[in-house]
Amino acid sequence: MLENEANPTISKSTGLPRKRFYRARAHSNPLSDSHFPVPISPSHVDFSLHYPQFSSEVSCIKKVQFADIGCGFGGLLISLSTFSPETLMIGMELRDKVAEYVKERILALRATNPGQYQNVSVVRTNSMKYIPNYFEKGQLTKMFFLFPDPHFKEKNHRRRVISPHLLDEYAHVLEVGGIIYTITDVEELGEWMKTCLDNHPMFEALTEQELQADPAVKLLSTATEEGQKVARNGGQTFQAVYKRIALSLIHNGTLRLLKPDH
Repeated sequence: MLENEANPTISKSTGLPRKRFYRARAHSNPLSDSHFPVPISPSHVDFSLHYPQFSSEVSCIKKVQFADIGCGFGGLLISLSTFSPETLMIGMELRDKVAEYVKERILALRATNPGQYQNVSVVRTNSMKYIPNYFEKGQLTKMFFLFPDPHFKEKNHRRRVISPHLLDEYAHVLEVGGIIYTITDVEELGEWMKTCLDNHPMFEALTEQELQADPAVKLLSTATEEGQKVARNGGQTFQAVYKRIALSLIHNGTLRLLKPDH
C-alpha cells in the first residue's frame, strides 16, 4: 500500500496502473522505422521471460498459440487469459507507452490474483514487419485484429494490417484450422478485410454454426476499450472471422486438397 501511495501511476483501490499515465496517439505509422530489439528468428525469442510459471515447459513443450495484433490496452488479452488459462498468448503493440501499460497491468494482476494471468504477456514490436521473427510455421491457433487503424486515405491503404500480402504471412504462422478474428466499426474497412480474406486461397469464412460455437467470437465486441466505446455510443461493428485451410490445387479438372503444411 505504501508503495502505491508513493507511485501515482498505480491506483490505490485496484493496484492496477492508471491508464491516463500511459496515453498515446490512437495509432502509429507501421511503415516508419522504430527502435526496439527484434529477434532474428523464433528460436531466438526467450518466451520463458514472459511466462515464468511455465518456464520449465516453454522451451521444450509449450508455445504461444494466441496472438493479439495491435493489442491496445490489453482488454482482450485479460479476458482470454481466464478463458483459456493453459494457453500461452501474447499481445503485440507498436506504441511504447501502451505496451508498457499492458506489461504493468499483467504484472499487477498476477500479484493480486496468485496463479492467474501467468499465460499472458505483451511485446513491443511492429507486427506488420516482424511476425515471422516471433512465430514458427503453423504455430498459432488464433490471431486477433480488433479495431485496427482504418487508414482512410487510399494512398495509405498499404498500411492496413489486413492485406493480401500480409495474409500470406499470417497463413504461414497459423496452423491449418487456425482462425483469424477481425472487427471494426468502420464499414468500408470491414468490407476491405472481408474481401481480402474472401479472395485469399488459404482462408475460408466460418459458418454461422461455427461462429455460434466459438466463445472467442463473443469477446470481439465486448472485451476491448474500443468495442465498449462503440457499444456505449450505439454504434455498429463489422466482423470477419476466417479459418486457415489447406491450399487446394486444380489438376486435370480435379480438385485436390494438399496435405497440411505444418
